[in-house]
Amino acid sequence: MTLFKKKIFILTGAGISKESGIKTFRENDGLWDNYRIEDVCTPEAFIRNPDYVNNFYNERRRMINDSKIKPNNAHKSLATLEQECTDEFMLVTQNIDNLHEKAGSKKIFHMHGSINNSYCMNCNFVFDFKTDISTSDICKNCNISGQIRVDVVWFGEQPKYLDIIYNFLEKTDIFMSIGTSNNVYPAAGFIDYLKQLNKKAKLIEFNTEKTSKSILFDEIYTGNATKTVPEFIKKVI
Repeated sequence: MTLFKKKIFILTGAGISKESGIKTFRENDGLWDNYRIEDVCTPEAFIRNPDYVNNFYNERRRMINDSKIKPNNAHKSLATLEQECTDEFMLVTQNIDNLHEKAGSKKIFHMHGSINNSYCMNCNFVFDFKTDISTSDICKNCNISGQIRVDVVWFGEQPKYLDIIYNFLEKTDIFMSIGTSNNVYPAAGFIDYLKQLNKKAKLIEFNTEKTSKSILFDEIYTGNATKTVPEFIKKVI
């Protein structure tokens, strides 16, 4: 199989960044350690206690942007795939870090937002913000203070780029799922949508272990993404 000139859709999850040292939400001592989701990851939580929510994400931003956190071989291989093989390419990540960007990927869609972006609830302006967020921060666009929050999709909010994603899925030839269980919607519905289209898209899964959705894939590669993804891409480009 070759991926040259194929329409390629890639979905990445926490598993790909874990190997770069970013803890997942579900592991012991993970991102949610000592925090309740409802206290830091809902619009209501931000209204109740914006300083508490800001401090949570400020801490995570500093951790993710630490100089020790670097893109790994899986990130780099995906950047190579994009650069050398196709112009019909979409990389959708559920991760809020910027490791794909650091690896050299260009066509990236952060469906859950980015911890390095901020969002003004007053004027909907989104801008880069790699330092700590405070309730005293003033929006660069509308000059209102107290309305800046991290541009991360919280529970109860709509993920980003869904129209663009589903439009691309309709023409996808190759669907690669990397480091995600495919159990959380709406991303969990991408495979179902491809099946409903009744088209012959090849579905390929890369994960440390099989998941409940593995049966839906045509090819399954089990192991660390830093090993399985580069080996696969090296064979097909």
